[in-house]
Amino acid sequence: MREQETFGLDVAAVVRAELPSVAERTVAAIVVEVPSYAEAFRGPMGRRIENAVELALAGFLELATAIDGADASRPIAPAIEGAYALGRGEARTGRSMDALLAAYRVGARVAWRHMSGTAVAAGLSAGALARFAELVFAYIDQLSAASASGHADQLAASGRVRRRHLERLTELLVTGAPPYDLHAAAELADWTPPRTLTAVLLPEAGARDAMALLDARTLQAGEDLPGAEPSTERAVLLVPDAEGFARAALVRALSGRGAVVGPPRPWVDARSSYSRALRALQLGLEPEGEVPVDTELRLADLVLRADGEALADLRAQVLAPLDDLPPGPREKLLETLRSWLLHHGRREQVAAELYVHPQTVRYRMGQLRERFGDRLDDPQTVLALTLALGAR
Repeated sequence: MREQETFGLDVAAVVRAELPSVAERTVAAIVVEVPSYAEAFRGPMGRRIENAVELALAGFLELATAIDGADASRPIAPAIEGAYALGRGEARTGRSMDALLAAYRVGARVAWRHMSGTAVAAGLSAGALARFAELVFAYIDQLSAASASGHADQLAASGRVRRRHLERLTELLVTGAPPYDLHAAAELADWTPPRTLTAVLLPEAGARDAMALLDARTLQAGEDLPGAEPSTERAVLLVPDAEGFARAALVRALSGRGAVVGPPRPWVDARSSYSRALRALQLGLEPEGEVPVDTELRLADLVLRADGEALADLRAQVLAPLDDLPPGPREKLLETLRSWLLHHGRREQVAAELYVHPQTVRYRMGQLRERFGDRLDDPQTVLALTLALGAR
């Protein structure tokens, strides 16, 4: 036998004859030592796996008998491809690689014990036996690596597919697709619908960090969301079941992130929540310091700002009596009038809000009555003034 040759042809023939028996014993040992595979090896599936094991062993035997100059990759290529497919199959069933790697370890040990015993009995030398051991465990390492690669590739592929399905579901929700389409898309994305969804708009840069703090079922729209405002550069999140105490927790989690939070809506009506949040952004409602814009607390602002031109005309009309004043005095009278309207004329409360003396409030209200006259007692004028000053 040449130096690079591991087996002689006569030894290889003896070992090859034992392969079916070795494969059967290998499978039996795996069933006992890796319980999670016990069910898979029963019935016809077990026989197919035995055949696969036997094929892998035969491929290895060809590798072991290859001499210097031969293409050693050719005999093991089918086994490597099979190991890769096996890793993908494990990922598809939802199992980790732990059981499969354990099966490889058991298989290597059992196959080595029986094949080496047969080879030695057939006259294999001590030096060739040592080389044989190296090949066995190097071969198992290659199979393990191929399976791990297949497992990772399947997870990556299925992850990408699911992300696409989730993005498609989000797109349908935000654009107001019919309930039938939404249910079908949720099933395809393997996403369990919640009771409600709450839309959140926030700068794209902070979306990933925010997602880590939110319900794992939270959806995020893709970059090319139809109907989105291009100039906003905001990520769109749909957060499940953010009602009551959960909403308070959501607002706290979004603190300092420049977020706008829509109202909770039944999940098939998520478009309503998204539209409200987007409208708040378009109307200029911005977070105050660290606190997000909670549209549920800004409904009056949303109503008053719904028609900007009408509001501007109303202000010009109803505040005309103050037009001839310089900006400074005019602003002081406007803030006093606004507080007086909101506090229903309670002078002490107006003074406390404006940090002035009650006599100052009395003096300013005297000036306002000189300009508005009896109209300050007219309900329609009071309504118009309240609307005009309410969104300041």
